[in-house]
Amino acid sequence: MARIDAAPEAPRLADADVRIAAVCSGFHRGLTEALLEGARGRLAESGLPNGHLDVHWVPGAFEAPLAARYCADSGRYAAVVALGAVVRGATAHFEHVCFGASQGLIKVATDTGVPCTFGILTVDTVEQAWARAGGDVGNAGADAADAAVELLNLRGSLGLTR
Repeated sequence: MARIDAAPEAPRLADADVRIAAVCSGFHRGLTEALLEGARGRLAESGLPNGHLDVHWVPGAFEAPLAARYCADSGRYAAVVALGAVVRGATAHFEHVCFGASQGLIKVATDTGVPCTFGILTVDTVEQAWARAGGDVGNAGADAADAAVELLNLRGSLGLTR
């Protein structure tokens, strides 16, 4: 299925003098690397200078919220883009990891005011993941990067600081 809702071009970063963190899950590393390349490319298109994206690897998606909190609390980053993949298995582990990652990241964002975007795939099959990591459905890493840029631009347009 071809993606029909993709933005024709990357949103422009209103303030390019920022640093962004990518928190990357090491589980399903190949998928995460594809998501990271999507995010990296999209942020470059948005005007983020080379060297302003710092990549931090964690064991899995469940650890992403704490790593995002460390990044937010450091004061170094204007936004955090979380990337990874959780593929459904035969146990309830999938639900726990997905819920923990999603709820943890939104808590970091709302508690700190630092945008934490969700580029963690939650899929039934590895094939679905690859379709969303640069395949025919798009790249969720690029989408998460776009969301970070748009939130940073909104915060700036409202005159807000952390």
